Amino acid sequence: MKTWTRAGTLLAAASAAVLVAACGSSGGGGSTSGGNSGTSGLTPPQANTAVPTSVGKGEGQLNLIAWSGYAQPQWVKPFEQATGCQVNTKYGNTSSEMVSLMANGGGGQYDLVSASGDADLRLIYGGDVKPININLIPSWTDFHPFLQNPPFNTIGGKHYGVSYEFGPNVLLYSKKTFPSAPTSWSVLYDKKYAGQVTVPNNPIQIADAALYLSKTQPGLGITDPYELTQSQFNATVNLLKQQKPLIKKYWDLASQEITMFQSGTAVVGAAWPYQTNTLVAAGAKVADTIPSQGATGWADTWMLATKAPHPNCAYKWMQWATTPKVQAQQAVYFGETPANQLACPIMDKLQKGACAAYHADAPEAYFKTLKFWKTPLAQCGNGKDDCVPFQQWVTAWTQITG
Repeated sequence: MKTWTRAGTLLAAASAAVLVAACGSSGGGGSTSGGNSGTSGLTPPQANTAVPTSVGKGEGQLNLIAWSGYAQPQWVKPFEQATGCQVNTKYGNTSSEMVSLMANGGGGQYDLVSASGDADLRLIYGGDVKPININLIPSWTDFHPFLQNPPFNTIGGKHYGVSYEFGPNVLLYSKKTFPSAPTSWSVLYDKKYAGQVTVPNNPIQIADAALYLSKTQPGLGITDPYELTQSQFNATVNLLKQQKPLIKKYWDLASQEITMFQSGTAVVGAAWPYQTNTLVAAGAKVADTIPSQGATGWADTWMLATKAPHPNCAYKWMQWATTPKVQAQQAVYFGETPANQLACPIMDKLQKGACAAYHADAPEAYFKTLKFWKTPLAQCGNGKDDCVPFQQWVTAWTQITG
């Protein structure tokens, strides 16, 4: 069984300092055609870095920072044989660890990082990653439209990496406790299920509560769960503090949540499709749903280090990793959804029903219900710096869960 986590509970002090410095340097007001309304007053430090017009001969090496399971032999070895780029991988356990490893533009050591949305803007505004020429990634045109220019990796029309795999944060439930699917996230805050609720141990989880409040308490005026004013943030934190006595465990690893549902100690929780599919395959009577309020989601991006020592091999990897076959292999192995729409039939050849199981064939309307992770910044996109930045999310989450 694969055990993995997508984000940690604490932001490294160095990463926080970088983010604060970046957010305080409101440079020129570049266009936000990348869709990131929350950063309209900021210009990334590497925004004017020139991008290559072609990919040259590989340098023979490629150094990755990746999630465990993102550099498996079945697609790494064929890449090495085809390009001559030998892959060296440093696995990161949390988003904050990846941000720390990428400090100082990768330190002249690392080339690429498979960053999730809660790390992307930290890396971009910290100056640790630089723009890429998306025209050198042919498969990009086959991506789901919402992943071609997403706000967490595309700013001012410039791409700071190429989208990779993604997934929704779903509501997992026991079919014994819930004969029919719950229609609201309210079950996670219901005293009826005290001691049987589980959610991820991750500061970005605050956004899930904010999304719920945006629908159930419209008077708060929440329009983006990652752009919260102090009053909106306070209301969200208060809800999570009220939830605390109901929580059986804040899970760090997917395997922990799987074990809780198998033993019956948890009957409802926030999860990923991976947990659901693993449990169902093991015979557990569970299912998942996206409630009426919608859901948050995570999406990964291969981002190029500012001081990447092997840029040609890095581009060759981004080209390789986004092809339908590799996307399908990655999706089935890891339990996620590929960015490349052409991967779907290959997924089903590798594992019957995998395409539907991981929502790879879902209509665009489904994807529009997802609010993908992005790093909370002080800039709210309204010309004011009155939103609560991520560092304060980390502090609040420690208080909530402690």
